[in-house]
Amino acid sequence: MGRRRQSGRSVTGILLLNKPIGITSNDALQKVKRLYRARKAGHTGSLDPLADGLLPICMGAATKVSAFLLDADKRYRVWIRLGVRTTTGDREGEVVETRPTAGITEAEVRRVLQGFVGDIEQIPPMYSALKHKGQRLYTLARQGVEVERDPRLITIYALSPLRIELPDVQMDVHCSKGTYVRTLAEDIGEVLDCGAHVTDLTRTAVGPFDAERLVEMADLEALFASRDSRALDELLLPVDSALQDWPAVYLSEDTAYYLRAGQPVLVPRAPTAGWVRLYTSDRRFMGAGEIQDDGRVAPRRLMESG
Repeated sequence: MGRRRQSGRSVTGILLLNKPIGITSNDALQKVKRLYRARKAGHTGSLDPLADGLLPICMGAATKVSAFLLDADKRYRVWIRLGVRTTTGDREGEVVETRPTAGITEAEVRRVLQGFVGDIEQIPPMYSALKHKGQRLYTLARQGVEVERDPRLITIYALSPLRIELPDVQMDVHCSKGTYVRTLAEDIGEVLDCGAHVTDLTRTAVGPFDAERLVEMADLEALFASRDSRALDELLLPVDSALQDWPAVYLSEDTAYYLRAGQPVLVPRAPTAGWVRLYTSDRRFMGAGEIQDDGRVAPRRLMESG
């Protein structure tokens, strides 16, 4: 039997979707994939149903760089409420404890927030998609089961109060991958000795992407209804935009040939360390490379040659 032919269009690019509140990231992905009639698509890091904001969706060849966006730093704008703990760490959970906040001052809040900046350990919440013996933690949590979770090292690059209207605090959070904002809110509440939970969460940046070019789901639906696939495609960013913070390296025809064959190559005036974007001499994007200790450029994630 021959291979089953994939249905849908061969569309490539990155959509900066403003994920609506109330749906999962996977629901948003599947809807976008259907609107584009795309053969292949994936998102780059889940947002809780109560959260909105930036959800980059990679289609076609762009899925080859999605892992780099998964590993990228993130930025959030979040409201937390002090004095109330919930089962889920956000407003969708049941209240499990209330504590007074009358003695907490704005100055104390600012001091505590600064104490979380830097490398810190977090224990992932039970209401998360992590797995324990093959089962999602949130599935166990809904059954009333709690299991031990190992702490994880994360980095909070900046934690800035935007508005303090006690008992509510709005913050801008710039953090590494793997950061649970709900856990951060709960930990802040514990240091303040009052508890806390997230009441509103918006993701404002993922790696090199920010919220300036967000596309609304309603706009995609309108273009789909008008059968304007060209206008839909014009909303997509090129694949190499996901790596725009990296230095660019241009390869001669010979070095491009050897690199496509999987061999590290020496490129004059290339950076001496780190990740790079790779291009042919006529500026076609080839993929991602990494500088080895000997200074040669090694292929890491290449697009199809052509």
